[in-house]
Amino acid sequence: MKNLIRMGLLAAAATAAVSAAAGTLSVNIAYKGAVQRTVWQSTLDEFKKANPDVDIKVAFVEEEAYKVQLPGWLSTQAPDIINWHNGERMAFYASRGLLEDVSEDWKKNGWDASYASTKEASSYQGKQYALPTVYYSWGMFYRKDIFKTAGIAAEPKTWDEFLDACKKLKASGVTPLAVGGRDAWTLAGWFDYLDLRLNGNAFHQQLMAGEIAYTDARVKKVYTAWKTLIDNKYFIDNALSYDLDGAQPFLFQGKAAMMLMGTFIAKGFPAKMAPNMGYFQFPIIDAKVPTAEEGPTESIHIPSKARNKADARRFLAFVGTPAISAKLADGLGSLPANSKSPEPTEPISRIGFQILSNAQGGVAQFYDRDMTKEMADEGMKGMQKFVSDTGKIDEVLNELEQSRKRIYKKS
Repeated sequence: MKNLIRMGLLAAAATAAVSAAAGTLSVNIAYKGAVQRTVWQSTLDEFKKANPDVDIKVAFVEEEAYKVQLPGWLSTQAPDIINWHNGERMAFYASRGLLEDVSEDWKKNGWDASYASTKEASSYQGKQYALPTVYYSWGMFYRKDIFKTAGIAAEPKTWDEFLDACKKLKASGVTPLAVGGRDAWTLAGWFDYLDLRLNGNAFHQQLMAGEIAYTDARVKKVYTAWKTLIDNKYFIDNALSYDLDGAQPFLFQGKAAMMLMGTFIAKGFPAKMAPNMGYFQFPIIDAKVPTAEEGPTESIHIPSKARNKADARRFLAFVGTPAISAKLADGLGSLPANSKSPEPTEPISRIGFQILSNAQGGVAQFYDRDMTKEMADEGMKGMQKFVSDTGKIDEVLNELEQSRKRIYKKS
């Protein structure tokens, strides 16, 4: 009898230990600055209040250090929740079996509808491995007063209207477009949008994945459209001499009228200039191509080696609500990925939110997030070479094709 009692006590203790472990949710969060840390801590506090049976153990790690440490966590003793990026950066770990398949959570929580525009970026081989949290829009910033002076009555919606606006701006003595090409990623934004508008997101993603040759006529078509803008002197002179911070003053000083960029720069506009800045969707080039947008997306994931997946799924469901998505977006200076979240009140953010929510052709993650880093680096160096001399299209594309074959091991 004593042995039975002792065995029963041991079994009860073991069960209690398992229950205790199961009730602790381990969360690792990458952050930049005190504001981001605060909004994540507030979100965790709200989850704890709604789920008092769950103990939360959180580690906040500065973003650059987080990037270095993440592979080690995922392959050894993983936390239950991590935050990261969608697109290729997510697929890199999903393809190695390091992230949990959360496709059933998408179905259960109705995310196919509320996160429709970011579903593709949350997927790998048809399964979902992420919950999007926030993203930001890319589009064309412009000076309203300069447009008016140049006789441009409305924001260009088509490519022909855009080219006409550029022509009028140049005739009025203002350079149509500012770009800081020393930061090669600013050029990548131009490549992405021209490719998305000419060839569509499905083609774009195949190209990003190394499945299409850079010598393909459709890729050359992108560079040819870009060449027209450069050869017509629609960009500022010596664009490769400026980084983003160096290029923005061209707008503020009235020397340039437009800039293709993400909405995150809006917070840095001078107070007296902000009311005079407008923002519109990158023009449609081919109406037959489903409209896709750039929307680099942040996300949360359950590592495949997480020990408390049940509570991790509860946390995903909590964060996936419209209210929490909106709260994170406001605190992180971004847009809510949930299309059912309240629209932002700030004018440019509101336009960006509407553009992304209506992206029927999908949302791309941006050039260097949609492909392997090595190929992205080669591609952006090629863009700088092209901008320096547009007569070298074929040379640049041939060099990129050689890089593609080497990096992706294509014959």
